[in-house]
Amino acid sequence: MNENLQAAVNAIQERFGAEVHEFRDEVNLIVPPGQIISVVQALRDEFAFNMLISITAVDYWPQEEPRFNILYQIYSMPKNLMIRLRVPLDGNSPHLPTVEKIYPNANWYEREVWDMFGVRFDGHSDLRRILMPADWQGHPLRKDYPLGYEEVRFTFNYEEVDRKKPLAKE
Repeated sequence: MNENLQAAVNAIQERFGAEVHEFRDEVNLIVPPGQIISVVQALRDEFAFNMLISITAVDYWPQEEPRFNILYQIYSMPKNLMIRLRVPLDGNSPHLPTVEKIYPNANWYEREVWDMFGVRFDGHSDLRRILMPADWQGHPLRKDYPLGYEEVRFTFNYEEVDRKKPLAKE
């Protein structure tokens, strides 16, 4: 691991109790949900991680608890370093504080995570749907979201599938 990255990882680990996982020169810090603002602020101000690349989520339902992991990928342009933060969240009304005041581009990423996974970001300036229609029910990337299904038509079942298929309304 790069010495600049090692210094940042050690500081975050000592100050905030982050758990470190390293695999093939990629560093993941597992951060408690209540510490995310402080960790991101420290990375930006003290270690020059000045660019938020992405925020996304992973749903581990039904295998694991905590159900969700929110992933922040942050980059240091002056030092050419990348770090990933993982924040585990419970599946019952998951929420995190927004990092929008630290990285303004988090606005769009957090809206996408809200829209697709239903993770609420407390203090967000405009938390509304960004990909799905405003009246959509549910969050499509959750593992418990019902799947749409259309049976594939073959030569042997064409008439049967055609009978079941709803007709277009004029």
